[in-house]
Amino acid sequence: MINLDRNDLVDWLEHVKIYANNGKVVDYIPALANQQPETNAVAFYPLGKENDVIHAGQADYYFTIQSISKVIALALALIQQGEQAVFSRVDKEPTSDPFYSVAKLEVEKPAKPFNPMINAGALAVTNMIRGRNSTDMVEEILTLIRLMANDESITFDHEVAQSEYETAFLNRALCYFMKQHGVITGSIEELLDVYTKQCAIQMNVKQLARIGAVFANDGKDPDTNEEIIPDQVARICKTFMVTCGMYNESGTFAINVGIPAKSGVSGAIMGVIKESGGIAVFGPALNDKGNSVVGIRFLEKLAEEKHWSIF
Repeated sequence: MINLDRNDLVDWLEHVKIYANNGKVVDYIPALANQQPETNAVAFYPLGKENDVIHAGQADYYFTIQSISKVIALALALIQQGEQAVFSRVDKEPTSDPFYSVAKLEVEKPAKPFNPMINAGALAVTNMIRGRNSTDMVEEILTLIRLMANDESITFDHEVAQSEYETAFLNRALCYFMKQHGVITGSIEELLDVYTKQCAIQMNVKQLARIGAVFANDGKDPDTNEEIIPDQVARICKTFMVTCGMYNESGTFAINVGIPAKSGVSGAIMGVIKESGGIAVFGPALNDKGNSVVGIRFLEKLAEEKHWSIF
C-alpha cells in the first residue's frame, strides 16, 4: 500500500510545475489551444472506503480526457465482443511510430493496427462498440465511465468534440484505409462522431483518479469492491497502458516511473498503482511526444520517492 498525504502532492506539484515552460499546449485541435500552461492539478484515489481522495492544485478544473478514453473504449469492446473478436481487428504490439501514423498500415499484411492505444487501433476498437447509431454508442461509453467514476454528471464537451470532428483529416484517412481492408465497417462519419465525442469526455483529476483506482483494484469498485469490469479485461487494459499508454515514450516512462498509465493530448495522465489506488495528473503543456511535461516530471518524482515501479 502506497502511503500518500496531501502535503506530498502539494510539495511535489510545486517542485515540478516550472517544467511547464518546457512544453507547448496542443494547437492542432483549435478548442484546446486556449488552455493555460500554468494550470496544473493532481489527485490520488486510494482503495478502501475508509480513505478519501487527496488532491492538490486546481483539482476542480475540467479537461477533456482525449486518448485516455481509448482505455475505457477497449474495456467496453472486450466486455461486449470478447478478446477473439477485438484482437482479430487490432494487434497487441507496441510501436515506435507516432500515435497518428498510417505508415505501418501500409506495410503490414493484414493491414490491422499494431495496438488499441494508437489512433488507428482506437478507431477500430470504437467501431466495435454496440449501438444502433452514434448516440447509442457514445451513451455506452459514458455509462461505463460514469460507473467507474461514480458520477452520473460526466458528459462530453460539445465545443471540443465539434472542433475535433471538423479537423479530423488524419483520422478520416486512417478510417478510409482500414475500411478498404475490412478492419472497420459502417459509416466513417458516424464512427468519427463517436470517436471525437469519446475523446471530448470531460472530468477533473479527482474523477479520473477514481477510474484509475478501478483498474488498480482489478476492475472492482474501489469503495464497495463490486465488479465493474472483469479482472481479465482490467489486466489487458493495464498491460497496454504499460507497453503503449504513453505514445512512443512508453519505454522511457516504464523505466523512469514503472506504472501502467495513459496520457491524453489535453495534458492529462491517468496512472494505476497496484493494490493502492489511482492517480491523475493534469498540465496542458506537452513535450514533443504529446505527453504532459509537468505530469511526467511529477510521476517520476513520486515514483522515485515511493518506490512504486512494478518492475
